[in-house]
Amino acid sequence: MSRSTVERRLSDVAARLKHLREELGVADEQLAHLADEADDARIRALVSETPVAEHDHHEAQKHADAMQRHRTAVLTEIEQLERTQDELLDRLTARPD
Repeated sequence: MSRSTVERRLSDVAARLKHLREELGVADEQLAHLADEADDARIRALVSETPVAEHDHHEAQKHADAMQRHRTAVLTEIEQLERTQDELLDRLTARPD
């Protein structure tokens, strides 16, 4: 792989990492909000002991769980891109051009 190709891929990876880190910040904020909503709904369900409140709790928890899965997927992609970035940097520094 030529030096310019490695540099271009590094640039692409860096841009994608920046975007994913921003997305992770948003996901963290949304997860905190959804987890709070799910906890509030759980408490309401415990206090009221109605099927509607229990349904609301399960719905809120499903949303929080989905956001947690999304956050985990973003973290996994960040880790993969960081490994790719390390490999590209190794290629760039090992290659005398």
